Amino acid sequence: MILVTGGTGLVGAHLLLHLVEQGENVRAMYRTTTSIDKTKNLFSLYHKSDLFKKIQWIEADILDIPSLEIAFQNIEFVYHCAALISFDPKEEDVIRKTNIEGTANIINFCLAYGIKKMLFVSSIAALGDPTSAEITISETTEWNPEKPHSDYAISKYGAEMEVWRGQQEGLSVLIVNPGIILGPGFPEQGSGALFSAVAKGLSFYTLGTTGFIAVTDVIEASVQLMNSDVKNERFTLIENNYSFQEILNCIADSMQMKRPQWHATPFLMNLFWRMDWFLATFFFQKRKLSRASAKASYSKSNYDNSKIKGVLNTDFKSVKEYIKSITSL
Repeated sequence: MILVTGGTGLVGAHLLLHLVEQGENVRAMYRTTTSIDKTKNLFSLYHKSDLFKKIQWIEADILDIPSLEIAFQNIEFVYHCAALISFDPKEEDVIRKTNIEGTANIINFCLAYGIKKMLFVSSIAALGDPTSAEITISETTEWNPEKPHSDYAISKYGAEMEVWRGQQEGLSVLIVNPGIILGPGFPEQGSGALFSAVAKGLSFYTLGTTGFIAVTDVIEASVQLMNSDVKNERFTLIENNYSFQEILNCIADSMQMKRPQWHATPFLMNLFWRMDWFLATFFFQKRKLSRASAKASYSKSNYDNSKIKGVLNTDFKSVKEYIKSITSL
């Protein structure tokens, strides 16, 4: 049987759909019954509601040891997708606790229960920092602790260290580092916020560059890796590198909305995050833009996907074409 953590998020929900379509016996963890509805709605979106009943749901939390003891019964393979995604500095402690300590717990249970293989869904945020001589970022780019990183990036890097600890103790592991994952069904989470913002008439764009990938490609690559003889490796998962302006324009065109018209320069983005900090500090509003997020919006990062393409001998679907297909769902 396969255990999936984070089955009520974008990646986990799509993974569950793919696995049950393949006839696998799957157990998924959830924290609240209302969160399961998100996954159920995704199955309905794809007209696969009948398959939803094939999932064995169990109430468990990666930070709750007793619940994990029940979740790991009769499990052979684990996909660890659960994570807290937040760029609010006020949530630093809970981000690190969830993503690092939670992953450590999963690794410990994998070792204790003799799990055959575990795949961890990390992020390109946990990849290294290129030197002045490096053009692209890959699996071999070294992490520089002296460089500034978001709390989320640090938490993902720390989680990866727990995975490699598990590998050193005898566990077969895989790490995938997806770029910004695009997919339907979760408009308030992750990249879903981009679609929601455009739908509401987003007027600003930035010229930062980063890697993007369709959620279906993340799932297919992860499952292929899990079913292969490959182990103890990490893989960058992106279809290509795009500017935020390109992606926002594509979303707007696909939704038949007006494209964002105003360029938010680095100066403006740094002004915006300071204003956001002021409002959050003195008027108790929730942070919408952190310093790290502002910097990421105009930074030009280019990622190399040659390793995964070489191992799987496949090409990922065009992100721009994928955007067009999911906006019509």
